[in-house]
Amino acid sequence: MAALTRDDVEQIAKLARLELSDGEAERMRGELESILAFFDKLSALDTDGVEPMTHAVPLELRRRADAVEPSLPIDVATGQAADNDEGGFRVPKIVEGAS
Repeated sequence: MAALTRDDVEQIAKLARLELSDGEAERMRGELESILAFFDKLSALDTDGVEPMTHAVPLELRRRADAVEPSLPIDVATGQAADNDEGGFRVPKIVEGAS
């Protein structure tokens, strides 16, 4: 596994919308390297014949009928929003390059 660089950590922080100090970035670099090293250990395990699972313990989901039920009127649901538009919530754009 290649070592993470400071630029890698800064890019990850940017994607996560985190602002890190120099000390935090260096600490995160070490922690992320430890996590990636653990994934390397896991990938070395032989998992042939192991059934995929979504939970560590058996789990049965309760099911209910899919029925239409009354909901809040649009003006009540969006009435306390800082900015609403045509029955929806208007929020600042956070994805670069999107229109």
